[in-house]
Amino acid sequence: MGATIMLVYQGIKKSFIEDVNLGIIADKIREKYIECIHRKPSAPEFNSWKNSMQYMRGVLDDNEIPNNMGVAIEYNIPPTGCRIDFMMTGYSKKDSHEAVIVELKQWDECKEVDKVDGVYKVNTYTGGAWRDVNHPSYQAMTYANLIRDYNVNVENNKINIRPCAFLHNYYFTDDDPLLKEQYQEYIKDAPLFAHSDVLKLREFIKRYIKIGDDKEVLYEIENGRIKPSKMLQDTLGSMLKGNNEFYMIDSQNIIYKYALKNAKDTINKSIKNVVIVKGGPGTGKSVLAINLLVELNKNGFTCFYVTSNSAPRAVYSTKLKGNFTKKYIEHLFQGSGKFYDEKSNALDCLVVDEAHRLTKKSGYHSNLGENQVKEIINASRFSIFFLDENQRVTLKDIGSEELIKKYANELGAGVETYELESQFRCNGSDGYIAWLDNVLEIRNTANFDIDGFNYDFKVFDDPNKLRTAIEEKNKESNKSRIVAGYCWEWPNDKNRSNDNDKNIKIPQYNFEMSWNLSGGESFAIGEHTVKQAGCIHTTQGLEFDYVGVIIGDDMRYENETIITDYRKRAKTDRSLWGIKSMYKKDPENALKVADEIIKNTYRTLMTRGMKGCYVYCTDKNLSEYLKKRSNQNEGIVYPIDHEEQYSDLIVAEESEEYEYE
Repeated sequence: MGATIMLVYQGIKKSFIEDVNLGIIADKIREKYIECIHRKPSAPEFNSWKNSMQYMRGVLDDNEIPNNMGVAIEYNIPPTGCRIDFMMTGYSKKDSHEAVIVELKQWDECKEVDKVDGVYKVNTYTGGAWRDVNHPSYQAMTYANLIRDYNVNVENNKINIRPCAFLHNYYFTDDDPLLKEQYQEYIKDAPLFAHSDVLKLREFIKRYIKIGDDKEVLYEIENGRIKPSKMLQDTLGSMLKGNNEFYMIDSQNIIYKYALKNAKDTINKSIKNVVIVKGGPGTGKSVLAINLLVELNKNGFTCFYVTSNSAPRAVYSTKLKGNFTKKYIEHLFQGSGKFYDEKSNALDCLVVDEAHRLTKKSGYHSNLGENQVKEIINASRFSIFFLDENQRVTLKDIGSEELIKKYANELGAGVETYELESQFRCNGSDGYIAWLDNVLEIRNTANFDIDGFNYDFKVFDDPNKLRTAIEEKNKESNKSRIVAGYCWEWPNDKNRSNDNDKNIKIPQYNFEMSWNLSGGESFAIGEHTVKQAGCIHTTQGLEFDYVGVIIGDDMRYENETIITDYRKRAKTDRSLWGIKSMYKKDPENALKVADEIIKNTYRTLMTRGMKGCYVYCTDKNLSEYLKKRSNQNEGIVYPIDHEEQYSDLIVAEESEEYEYE
C-alpha cells in the first residue's frame, strides 16, 4: 500500500517566511488544497490561513531556528479526515529525527465542559455556533498518536513526534477554563500556548529542532506506509482478554472465521471484496464487528470501525480500552463521512456497523461526497457491512443490501452475504422480536402473543411508575435506561450541564424528564444518566439490561390498527426532515415512508433491553392494546372518536401550525 497522507503545502522555513512576507502563502495553500482535497476551501478556512500563518511567521523569526527546517501545512491524515495545521521537521543535536506539530486555533473565548464519553471537552464559538469540541491539546495529542500508530517510517526510523497547540488570538485569564485541572493530562503531552506565549512556543520548537533537514524527515513522514504499529498491535492483543462484553457465541464465531479468512485472502492477494452480515436486534453484530476490528489490526492490517451514529463508537471504545487510556484506541473508531476524498484501496479493511444508517452525503451541511456506501467500498480492499434494514429510522438512511451489492459490482468487488440468526438479546429467543414486529404491524409473523418467552415485558399506566421501575433495575448493574419517541422538543441550548430543564412533560401525571444532556457523562454508561431520557440517536446500536420506552403521540391505536402520525413529532427532530416536501409531491408515499420510520424507531427502542422492556404510551388505546397482546390483562379498549380518521392527516398538512422545514 502506498502513502496516503496528503501534504497540502511543503517547503523550508526560509521559503515559508518569504511566501508570508509576499502575501501569497494563503493562495499557495488554497491552490494545493484544491489539488489534494478535490474541493475549494471555505472562506473561513482561507481567512484562517491568512491570519494564522502571519503568527507562525512571527514564531519562526529567530536565527536559532534553522532556515532549512522542513515546514508543512495541512497534512491530511487518512482515514480520519484530520488535518495537522502546521508541522516542522529537523534533527536534534544527537541527530534524532524530530517533528513538531502545532494545532492552530483562532479562538478568543471558551468554557470548560464536563467529561463526555471519557474525554474532557471545551465549549467555544466555532462554525457559527457554540459547540462542545476537543481541548486543543487533546486534539494535538491524538494527531500525534495517530501518526505514531500508523506510519511505518515514523516507527522504523524512530521519528519523535512533538505535539502542541497555539491559540494565537487567545489571552489566558486568572483561573482560565482551558487550564483547569481536568485538562492537565492533555497539556502535559501537548503544551498549550496563547497569544502572549510566542517566546515560549519558539523555545519549545528550538528544544527539539537544532539542525535543518531540508525536508528529509518531512519526506519520510509523507511517504510512510500506513500500517498499525507493533505497539498498537500488542496493545490490542490484550484488550479482549477476559472482556465478557465482547465474547462471541457459536453462530457469531462461525461467521467471524469466514469473514476473517475472506479479509486476509483479499488483502494478501490484493483483490477487492465486500461482506454483508445481516441480523436483527441483539444478534451480536457489534460484538462480531469489534472482534474483527481487533483481530485484523493485530494481524498488521489497517482496519477501522465505522458507524454513522457516534453513540456506539464512544461506548465501544470506552468498553474496549480496559486499563488502557482512551488515546491509544479512539482513532480506531471513525464516522462514516470520513472517506469521501480517500484514495481507492488506501486502507486494508473497514468494519461498518449499523450500515443501514449510512447516508448519501457527508459533512455538517450534507454537502460532501457522493454516497457513503460507495466511498467506503472504494476506500478499502475489504469492507464488511453489518446490516438490519428494519432499523432505518430517518429519511436520510440509505444503507441496504441492494445498494451495497450495486456499488460492490460497480467497483469490481466480490460479494458474500451471511445472516446472524441466533438471538441472545431478549433472553435467548428471537420470539420477542417476531412478536413485536407482529404487534407493530411491521411484518406478519406467527408470534401473535408473547406466551412462552423468558422476557420481562410490561405496560405501565403511569410514567412515574415506569421511571421508578427502571431506576430500581438500574441499581443492579447500571445497565437500565429510559428512552422516548421524538415527540418532545430538543432544546437548542447545547450547553445544558444539568437536568433541571425538563423537556419531556406529561402534565396529567405531573411527569417531567430531561433529554440526555449534551455535555457530561455518556448516556449509555454514565453513573447518573438513568435520570435522563435517550432518543433513537443516542441509543441505536447500544444495548441495556432493561429499557423503559415512552411512546409519544406519533403512534396510536384506532380502528383495530396501529396508526402513525408524523405531525406529532417534535419540530427539532431531523429524522423526518423533508417529509413535508415529499408529502406535497406524493402524499401516499410520504405517509408510507413516515409510517415505516416511526414504527422502525419504536421497534429499535423496544429492542434495546436484553432482559426486559417497560412501556408507557400517551395514547390509552395503544396502551390497552399492548397489554392485551402481551397478556398483561384483558384490558378494555377505549372508545374511538370515529370522526378522527387517518385521512385527517391530509387536512392537517394544510395547517400553518405544522411546519417541518
